[in-house]
Order: sequence, then structure tokens, then C-alpha cells
Amino acid sequence: MIPDFSKSRVLIVGDVILDRFISGECARLSREAPVPVVVGHNIKECAGGAANVASNVASLGANATLIGLIGSDNEGERLEELIKANGAHPELIRVAEVGTSVKSRLSSKGQMLLRLDEGSDFYQSVPTQTLFDKFQACLPHTHVVVLSDYDSGCLKDVQALIQQARRAAKPVFIDPKQKDFSCYSNANLLKPNLSEFEEVVGPCKDSDEIVTKGLELKERLNLDILLVTRSEDGMTLLQDAEHVYHLETQAYEVYDIIGAGDTVIATLAAAYSRGLPMVEAVGLANHAAGVVVEKLGTATVTCDELRNSLNPAVSENTICTKHELIERVCRARAEGLRIVMTNGCFDILHAGHIYNLSEAATLGDRLIVAVNDDASVTALKGKGRPINTIENRMNTLAVLKMVDWVVPFSETTPLALVEAISPDVLVKGGDYKASQVDGYEHVKHHGGQVVILDYLEGFSTTELLKKLGAQQ
Repeated sequence: MIPDFSKSRVLIVGDVILDRFISGECARLSREAPVPVVVGHNIKECAGGAANVASNVASLGANATLIGLIGSDNEGERLEELIKANGAHPELIRVAEVGTSVKSRLSSKGQMLLRLDEGSDFYQSVPTQTLFDKFQACLPHTHVVVLSDYDSGCLKDVQALIQQARRAAKPVFIDPKQKDFSCYSNANLLKPNLSEFEEVVGPCKDSDEIVTKGLELKERLNLDILLVTRSEDGMTLLQDAEHVYHLETQAYEVYDIIGAGDTVIATLAAAYSRGLPMVEAVGLANHAAGVVVEKLGTATVTCDELRNSLNPAVSENTICTKHELIERVCRARAEGLRIVMTNGCFDILHAGHIYNLSEAATLGDRLIVAVNDDASVTALKGKGRPINTIENRMNTLAVLKMVDWVVPFSETTPLALVEAISPDVLVKGGDYKASQVDGYEHVKHHGGQVVILDYLEGFSTTELLKKLGAQQ
């Protein structure tokens, strides 16, 4: 279920840009130089930069207020018109001596040939006190602050804005552009893309290195959350060493990545302001990014498009890895679905198992079955167990109609998996007290419940094996 964004209030501060897209036919090279001649016949103008963040917030139905700097020129007036037309509320400051930032892109047959940037930066001309006054006036009426840095000078004093927001107890989400991230210290969330991240921490050869360097950066800058967007490789969310999530990209076709980062932070802020846990808000933002990169140019995402993305026609495989499971749980939670989890060895599937699984499935919308791998079964049950390999046990569970996802784990208890998933309902069958179940404290702390199902007498794998042995 998509949240009701109508009560969400997001304040965006940053560098606003007029994005201009010029397309035309190209049939020959110029005689003056070996460059293509384009006969332009289509010009489209969009609100870009921080203005695109505000437009994306508004397109979700949320309330977006935008503070930024423009010149006293026609481009500034045009940009303000576009922002209003997109449903956001502009609180723009006109600076007479500086031109509005304009990025013009020339393309033919879908191929960009040239980008022309116009307008000076505002670094020497920021009306600091006016900006701070507007910011302070807007803070009481907002839930989340987004600072959108495109390195044009509006956020020259970004640390002062962070401190101002933190004093007002408003979470601060930042889309960075500076090569020195120290100016973003003490933010609640920092969202660099991979290239921006690697410029600061150095090259990362794989996901593990992104996590290691990301956690170090997070600690050094005193950040609550670090979110690294990784283009076709999805996103990596770092909350702490125990809560690391890799989300796969949701795009089927990538046509244009312009503005995708704006869509991510806009959706993230709007979702978080409605009370969604961070991992669920990031899951929703991941879907929003998957929608927008399938569009050309600077674009926004609507709630209807998000709903369609959250309910793809293509079905998923039931058996999945831990990382795949986390991404699917994020997607399910973004739909408002209730997650149930149970676990066991399931060495020889019997009536007791079927009963427990059927009962567990009635407690929510998605049932996760976590299965001990072969080594952990041996550690728990002794030599000679398991009878069936982990592959056979998971394949058997996967064909059961009541089971949505099957995932293996290698520890003797499922505690680490429970902490990674935070199920709404944790189910255990047998003669237990709820407080004895591994993961009880974590689930209760996160507002979930632990359910003990009635024990079905006469059905256990150990008893079945004893009976089989007695008959030989």
C-alpha cells in the first residue's frame, strides 16, 4: 500500500536549475567543422536540480516547499512558473547580479550530442541572511528537510542549515555534490551516488568494500544513515554494521538517468515523513527510481506508477538468498503487507509441518520459511542428519501453496535473519514459551508479535525416524 502523502510536508533547499531539452533531425556534418548539424524542432523545459526534487515530492501528492536562488531574468521567471505548475510552493530568492542556472541538452534520435551550461554560480552572491530567515520561517511547518546540492552555491553554508534543522528536531536528508563530505557532518541521511562516494573514500571493488568504507565514513561524519545509489546495481543502505541492505534495481529498461537521484531522495523524504521505517522508505524510493529511469529527460513519479511498479506481472522465484529476501520484504512492506516468519530443519516434511505452515500463513500476507543448512542441522541433530540435503528440503517447501519465500541460513539459530527482516509475526511450533524463541526481544522491540502454535502430538521428524528404525 502506498502511504497517503497528502499530509506529508517536505522542505527542500538547494540549487535550482532550468533543464532545457532540444531535439531535432541530424542529416549531415557542418562544412565549418566536423560536427553534426541539428535542425532543432522540439524544445522542452523542465524544473531541474532541487526544483526537480520539489516536483517529485509534489507529484506524489505531498506538500513541497522549495527555497533556492534564481537570477532576475526570464529564465528565473520561467523556472518559477514550472515549479508552481508542478504543484510545489517556491520560496525563491532573486539575485540581480547572477544569471539563473540553465542546462541545455541537444540531441538527435535519442542520442545526446551536447550539453551547454549557462548562468554563473552563486557562491560569491548568496544572500545568506535572507536564505536563513526563509529557512527558519519554514522549519516549523515541515516534517523532513532535504538539502539538494548541485554545487552552484545555494548551500555554501550547508553546515549552518544542518545545525538549524537539528535544533528544530527536523531530520535532514542530503543529496551531496562536494568532494569533501565533511561539510555534511551530523546529517541524518547522506545519499551519494557510487561515483561521488568513491571520490571521497576511494575505489570499491565490490559490495563488501562499499559496506566497510561506508560504515567508516558514516562514523566519521556522525551520520545516522548512509545510502549509496549504484545505478544498475541498485542501492546499498547502511544503518549500522548489523543492518546493511543491498537493494536490486527495479528498472526493466534504462532510457535516461537524468534526475533519478532527485526522485530517490524526494520519495525517501516523503515516505519517511509518513512514518515508514527507513528500510521500507528506501524500498519505495528504489521502485520510484526504477520508474523514472524508464522515462526520457527530467521526470517525476506518481503514486499510480509506484503502485504498478510494486505489483509487477512477472512472478518471483520462491527460493531466494538473504539479500534477495530483504529486498522483497522491503517491497512488500511498501505495499503495507504483513510479514510472517517461521524456521526449522524440515528434514522430513510431515503433517505437523504442514499444519504449522498453514496456521502461520493465516497470520499475515507473506510467509517466510527459513531453513537450517546441512551443517547447522548436523550441529543441532547430530551425526547422520540431515536425511535430505538443503536443496531438496527447500525445493519441497517451495512447492507448498502457503509458502511465499524460502531462505537458507547457516547458524544454529535464525536470530541474525530475524534481526535483518524484523518480521511482523515470528511463529514457532512446539512446546515453547514465547520468550524462549530466538528473536523474541528483537521482534517485540520493533512492535511485532511472537506466536506459539499448538503442538500436534505424534508428529516429529525424530519420532518418525525412530519408528522407521524399529521396523527395520
